[in-house]
Amino acid sequence: MSIVKNKVDAVIVGMGWTGAIMAKELTDAGLSVVCLERGPDRDTQPDFAYPRVVDELEGSVHRKYLQSLSKETVTIRHNMNDTAVPYRQMGSFKPGTGVGGAGSHWSGCHFRALPEDFKVRSNVEQRYGKKFIPAGMTIQDFPVTYEDLEPHFDHFEYVCGTSGKAGVLNGKKIDGGNPFEGSRSREFALPPNPNYLGAEMFYKAAREMGYHPYPIPASNASGPYVNPYGCQMGPCNFCGFCSDYGCLNYSKASPNACIMPVLRGRKGFELRTLAQVLKVNLTADKKKATGVTYLDAQGRETEQPADLVVLCAFSLFNVHLMLLSGIGVPYDPVSNTGTIGRNYSYQNLNRVSLFFDETVHANQFMGIGGGGTTIDDLNGNQNDSTKSGFIGGGLVWARQPGGGPVRGIATAPGVPNWGSGWKKGVKEAFRHSFYYEVQGSCMSYQDAYLSLDPTYKDAFGRPLLRMTFDWHDNEVKASQYLVEKASDMCKVLGPKAIKGDAKKDGDHYNVTQYQSTHTCGGAIMGSDPKTSALNRYLQSWDVSNVFAPGANAFPQNNGYNPTGMVGALTYWCAKAVREQYLKNPGPLVQA
Repeated sequence: MSIVKNKVDAVIVGMGWTGAIMAKELTDAGLSVVCLERGPDRDTQPDFAYPRVVDELEGSVHRKYLQSLSKETVTIRHNMNDTAVPYRQMGSFKPGTGVGGAGSHWSGCHFRALPEDFKVRSNVEQRYGKKFIPAGMTIQDFPVTYEDLEPHFDHFEYVCGTSGKAGVLNGKKIDGGNPFEGSRSREFALPPNPNYLGAEMFYKAAREMGYHPYPIPASNASGPYVNPYGCQMGPCNFCGFCSDYGCLNYSKASPNACIMPVLRGRKGFELRTLAQVLKVNLTADKKKATGVTYLDAQGRETEQPADLVVLCAFSLFNVHLMLLSGIGVPYDPVSNTGTIGRNYSYQNLNRVSLFFDETVHANQFMGIGGGGTTIDDLNGNQNDSTKSGFIGGGLVWARQPGGGPVRGIATAPGVPNWGSGWKKGVKEAFRHSFYYEVQGSCMSYQDAYLSLDPTYKDAFGRPLLRMTFDWHDNEVKASQYLVEKASDMCKVLGPKAIKGDAKKDGDHYNVTQYQSTHTCGGAIMGSDPKTSALNRYLQSWDVSNVFAPGANAFPQNNGYNPTGMVGALTYWCAKAVREQYLKNPGPLVQA
C-alpha cells in the first residue's frame, strides 16, 4: 500500500535547469513546491571539491555524474523494421542525474536561437517553395517568436553570468559580436573569456575566408559576478574539467551554483532526492493530474498529491513519463497521427583536427568549457539551401574544454593505434594540436520518434523508452558541407596535417560514439493539438495541469546548443503559470 503525502500546490519531477527555474518561480509566487529528484543531492561542496572532482577515471570513464543505465535507459534502433536493443554504455549522449542534472556536467556554451529558427517551415517555404521540403520531413514552426522570448533569454543569461559580446544591440550592429543574431536588449552579463591559441588562429582563418568570427557565448564566468538572485560566481581558471564534471570554482553556471543556494532556504520548498518518479497520476477521464507516484529513498511506493505537475526530467524521460502515464495519444509513424513521441531530433556534430609542429603550443590540458570562437556565416538564413544542398544550418567553432590521457588524445593521420609508433604520435600531438568542430541542425522526420519498447523493461518494471532514429540525406549533406568549409578554413593556417570526420553517404547513426547530449523533441510545442503535445506555454493539450518544459518541446533542433533556449522557454512557461494559469486554472490556449 502506498504512502500518501500531504497535498502540495505543485510537484516538480527533476532538479536540473528546468526544475530549478520552475521551483524558484513558483515559490516566488507563494506556492508550496515539492521537487522529486531520482539521483543524489549534489553541491559544489563537497561533491565538486578539488582535488576529487578532477578525476578523469571517475568522471569520464566511471561516469559518476551520469544516470545509471543499469536501472533506467532507452532502447535504440535505426528504423521500424529493426529490433531495438538497450543503450548499456554511455556513448552518443549523456543524461545526467542528481541535483543539477545535465546542467552540472555541461560545457557552458550558451546561445540564443536565431529569429528564423522559430519559423523553420514557413521560412523554407517562403524562400524555396513548399516542394523543397523532402517527403517525410516533419519540421514545424515554433508557436512563439524570438521577440516573445528575448526578455527570458536575457534573464537566463544574467542568472548564469554568461560571458560574451553583443552583435546586435537594440537593433544596431555592434563590432565584435555576431552580426546575424537577433537584437538584444542589453549587453552580456560579463565580457568574453580570453582566447586560447586555437581560437586566436580561428579568428585569423575566418577573417581570411571572409567570415565574421565572434566569441562563443559562454556561461563560464570571465570575472567575479553576482547574479540577480544574489548567488556569487568566480572567474574561470581554465582547469579543463567542464564537460563531464561539476565545477570546483563556482565559475561554470549550474542549477547548483546559480539557483539552489536561494531555494535551499525557502520555507515553501522541499527537495526529496533518490526519489524515482514512476508515473503521473490521472483522473479516470485522463483530463487532470492528481499528483505523481514515486519510490522514495527506501524503495517505498509513495504518492505525492498536487494541484500542478511540472515535468522537468531530462528531455527523453519527460516523454517517457508522458507515455507511461497515458498523457496524450502515442505517436503512430505509419498513420502520422498522435503526438507523444513525435518529431524526435538530435544534433549533427563533426570534428576537424589540426596537427602542427613543436613550434605551436596548443596545451590541450587547459581549457574553458564554453569559451572560444565561432561563426554564423553558414547558419540560419546565411545558409543558401539551393547551394549547400540541405535545410538548416550550422556553426564552425574553435573550442577547447580540456583534454587528458584518460579522455583520449587524437593523433595525426597515419599514426598506428598501439605500440611505440602510437606513443610517439601522442607525444607529438598532445601539446601541438587542437580541433575545430562543426555543429549542425537536425531536422525532424516522420520515421524518427520515441515510443515504449514492447520487450525490455527498466529496474522498476516499466517498459523502456524506445528511440527510432537514423541520419537522413539532409543531415549527411550538412555534415559533408560544413566539414568541407571548416577544412578549407583550416588550410589557411598551414598545419602539417588535417583530419576530418564528415559523415559518408549511407552512414548510420552510431550510438557507441559520443556526439552530443542534445536530444530534442518527442513532446513538442505547437499551435495544433493534432501535431503537438504542448501548447505555446509548454502546457499539455490533453491534461491542462501538466507542464513539460525542456528540449523535448523543440519541433526540430537548430545549429546551436539548446540550453539557452531551454532556459528561456522555461522562464516563459513559468511566467504563463504565474500570471495566467494560477488566476484561472485550465487550458491557456483553446484547442
